[in-house]
Amino acid sequence: MKIFDLSHPLNKQIPVYPGTARPSFIPSATIKKKGFRGTHLSFDSHTGTHMDAPAHMLENGKTLDQYPVCHFTGKALIISVPGNLSLIGMNLLLPFEHEIASMDFVLFRTGWSKYWGKPEYFKGFPTLAHDTTDRLLAFSLRGIGFDTISADTAESKDYPNHIRIFENNLIIIENLVFPDALTESSGIFSCFPLPLENADGSPVRAVLSV
Repeated sequence: MKIFDLSHPLNKQIPVYPGTARPSFIPSATIKKKGFRGTHLSFDSHTGTHMDAPAHMLENGKTLDQYPVCHFTGKALIISVPGNLSLIGMNLLLPFEHEIASMDFVLFRTGWSKYWGKPEYFKGFPTLAHDTTDRLLAFSLRGIGFDTISADTAESKDYPNHIRIFENNLIIIENLVFPDALTESSGIFSCFPLPLENADGSPVRAVLSV
């Protein structure tokens, strides 16, 4: 079995959604002074490779701790998105419908992570057409993932894809990265959040086992 890491490393330079505070990593203890090393961590709940809970945008939406831990792992299908697409339409989804029926997660591999750390990462990335989102929600999925900053366009003010997905109690995984060595299109996906109470989101260590 091979295990692929689909997560960006967390550090002070990590890109964050515009308007979000950057994470900080402050030494809280050093070997020289205390005999051990410690670090005080401070970051937004939607930092780096992370998941969104419905509570992120719905007033009475579920928080991550309201899901059983098994909700964060399962069979996943990776759908590659051609580089010339800004809108992921039904024509891309239809050939995979038979496979999606047996999946827990659908992950979209757009290649946008090549812009990680650059201004281009925050604009023009592919997003789901609304009918594509609705079609995905017809299946018994646990979550939908993207190698982009958001499930909606950077210009969106009402976040229709987020809202529709959250209304169906699915989670959203954002800022995935698919390594070049990963050529398989399916496997067991795991994206466990930190065990935070009342969490509207959490960084995750996303991995795919094939």
